[in-house]
Amino acid sequence: MLHRNGNLALWAMGLALFATPVRADDPTLNAADTAWMLTSTALVLMMTIPGLALFYAGMVRQKNILAVMMQNFAVCALVTVLWMIAGYTLAFTEGNAFIGGLDRFFLNGLTKDALSGTIPESVFMMFQMTFAIITPALITGAFADRMKFSSFLVFMTLWSLVVYAPVCHWVWGPGGFLSAAGVLDFAGGTVVHINAGIAGLVCASMIGIRKGHGTENMAPHNLTYSVIGASLLWVGWFGFNAGSAVASNGAAGMAMAVTQIATSAAALAWMFVEWAVRGKPSVLGIVSGAVAGLVAITPASGFVDPMGGLIIGLVAGVACFWGATWLKKTVGYDDSLDVFGVHGVGGIVGALLTGVFAVQAIGGEGKAGLIDGNPGQILTQAYGVGVTVLYTAVVTAVLLFGIKTVMGLRVTPEEEREGLDISLHGETVH
Repeated sequence: MLHRNGNLALWAMGLALFATPVRADDPTLNAADTAWMLTSTALVLMMTIPGLALFYAGMVRQKNILAVMMQNFAVCALVTVLWMIAGYTLAFTEGNAFIGGLDRFFLNGLTKDALSGTIPESVFMMFQMTFAIITPALITGAFADRMKFSSFLVFMTLWSLVVYAPVCHWVWGPGGFLSAAGVLDFAGGTVVHINAGIAGLVCASMIGIRKGHGTENMAPHNLTYSVIGASLLWVGWFGFNAGSAVASNGAAGMAMAVTQIATSAAALAWMFVEWAVRGKPSVLGIVSGAVAGLVAITPASGFVDPMGGLIIGLVAGVACFWGATWLKKTVGYDDSLDVFGVHGVGGIVGALLTGVFAVQAIGGEGKAGLIDGNPGQILTQAYGVGVTVLYTAVVTAVLLFGIKTVMGLRVTPEEEREGLDISLHGETVH
């Protein structure tokens, strides 16, 4: 009898232990979440090398293919080291409303057992590093064919630390003022795309137009590269958006679904608009439309349902076609590979439409837009867009002016005519 009562007592104690709730502020490593975030990190890195490198290389002339690839590869290596030294700590540690602290300077204190939620902090750091890599890499398309490599390296170093890291902290870091204001950006519409698009516009304007622009044939050399690159971007973007759930859960699944829907809708919208305007649907058009959809759904991907994703994609396809064609031609800037037309315009469209189509049933408590009874979210999104545009434009211009004064920004006319592959790197594709 005593033995039986002892067993009952042990059984009751076991039930009590299992019934004890785990506190939300006591993070526990989750293997499924960790596996998904390791995969997402690899997918997002693939977006830059080789995805973006191929996408951009296919759109330039043959004499500049290696130079574009070199820029993307160099950014990957450069930003990795910068993120390790100071970028991560400035973006993601406790500081103030505008910039993080120095707790993780040189990744000090980042041990194998340190957690960020339910995943190792090392994995979270690496995932965010891939975002820090692709953002400045996107800018390279705006000044393709004409920037000095030495000046490029200095610019990317400074821009990553004084533009990207602060904006990242504002939106995603602890205590960031845009996050506190309620700005919604699930995966980087503001942090990545508006940031890169505005910087690209400033770069294109300050460096000036390419020699022969408007008089010489500057058609893409190899659209096969661009299709492969765009395809890698599309696949990698599932890590970008669904990975931003930082968990293997329903939020990641919905983000993946709306990403696919919006991308497809934007590709078709761009294709049909171009077909109507120019008489033929182009390969470059449909892949550009797909990228536009990927860009626009990025800030909304964790907050909207499939119908919202469809509408955002359709609007983005039309808006970015307008931005990459009529707007560029009318204003007269030479954004070589339409960084502003696709990423700037697409990022702004996506950020604003997040304020329209966000629904609390998807995004969670307090994450509602116009269609879910919170029209004020549109103004909040516009505030986030305006602050980012103003800060990025001003600081980018200051950085470029300083570099131009000290060491110059642009290659010589002779080097530009010869092509950057041979003049800067001493190599050719043949």
